[in-house]
Amino acid sequence: MTMTGKAAAAQNAGSMERADREPVPPSRRRMWRHMGPGIVVAATGVGAGDLVATLIAGSRFGYALLWAAVVGCIVKIALSEGSARYHLATGSTILAGWRSLGRWTSWYFGIYVIIWGFIYGATAMSATALPLAALFPVLPLRDWAMIAGVFGFLFVWFNRYETFETVMKLLVGLMFVIMVGLAILVSPSLPDLAGGMAFALPESSLFYTLGLIGGVGGTITTAAYGYWTQAKGWRGLPWMPMMRVDNSAAYVITGIFVVAMLIVGAELLYSAGIALQDSDQGLLGLSDVLEERFGKTIATLFLVGFAATSISSLLGVWQGMSLFFSDWWYQLKGRGEGGHEGSGAYRFYLAWLTFPPMVLLFADRPFLLVIIYGAFGALFMPFLAITLLMLNNSERLPAEARNGVIANITLAGSAILFIVLAVQQVAKLAG
Repeated sequence: MTMTGKAAAAQNAGSMERADREPVPPSRRRMWRHMGPGIVVAATGVGAGDLVATLIAGSRFGYALLWAAVVGCIVKIALSEGSARYHLATGSTILAGWRSLGRWTSWYFGIYVIIWGFIYGATAMSATALPLAALFPVLPLRDWAMIAGVFGFLFVWFNRYETFETVMKLLVGLMFVIMVGLAILVSPSLPDLAGGMAFALPESSLFYTLGLIGGVGGTITTAAYGYWTQAKGWRGLPWMPMMRVDNSAAYVITGIFVVAMLIVGAELLYSAGIALQDSDQGLLGLSDVLEERFGKTIATLFLVGFAATSISSLLGVWQGMSLFFSDWWYQLKGRGEGGHEGSGAYRFYLAWLTFPPMVLLFADRPFLLVIIYGAFGALFMPFLAITLLMLNNSERLPAEARNGVIANITLAGSAILFIVLAVQQVAKLAG
């Protein structure tokens, strides 16, 4: 074979290897087969706290705040889409984008993610333990919480993204079918449901409404969407249509799920004047109400859906935030960008989410730590919205990938919303 022939063969082999590494975006007709990262981020963002918030909204205000839950999903579509768009358009990560705005952003994220992980780890384990302890009362709540944490740790340690995504899809399917089925069972009033989109603001509901918009569908995990698109193998601008379909469809599913829970709250609790406890324990109260009205089978199915919701949120955070942390750590050390599954930093944060927070399962949360966590948490979402406005309007993105008018309006509105919520949260903590 001539040198020219060898060079051509080598070039063809390299092209085939690159094609294997970088899959070609599907046609629009086949996009549904490739969906996955959006379902992962949506399932991660909807946890026990969102179930409680939506149920309480329905139980206190009926259908009046339905519009707020829908707007909340639209806000999260904008935030997760903006983060993933930066990843695809630049070939970089959102953390690298933040670093370009100043090194302070890296230190802010690092401090935040350590404090957040310590508190959230205990919260996620406790939330997952509640339905498990109710379904299988052979062990106390604390034991189930530790089992849930260790299960998440082992699952994420030994599996890669493909297996993780498959399991998350199964959990989403389970929780979706059960919760939507429950909403149908309680026979919603369609005229009242339509009236819930009238943008009404009941008395004493302002900050509760803002919290529903800001909280439903995740907080920091919306920024992890870009890492999951990378783990899926999506690279470059050709994948933008696929990402947008994936992200939007996933949050439509989230929206239906949230609306289903609000229907349950409105029909089952509001009409009967039943008040739930404003914490994860309130979901067990709903189980009692369901058993009294529909029997033990329906109550058990609800607990299964509750467990699927909590487990999917726990697994998503254990995997996605470990990717996020590994990117931060290796950028800090000057060792490149991107989440690194199975790396030392990835596994360190996975352990950090699991084992140190178990201390909080044995004692009340330290008050000072809760104050610090609350302050950082309140400031992260406006940080995300504002930095996405700065990064995605900059010249580092190709013109076709920059924010349009609708994206800018949505992100600017989100930033204002989250600033108001931040002021409210800090004022509450200071008081």
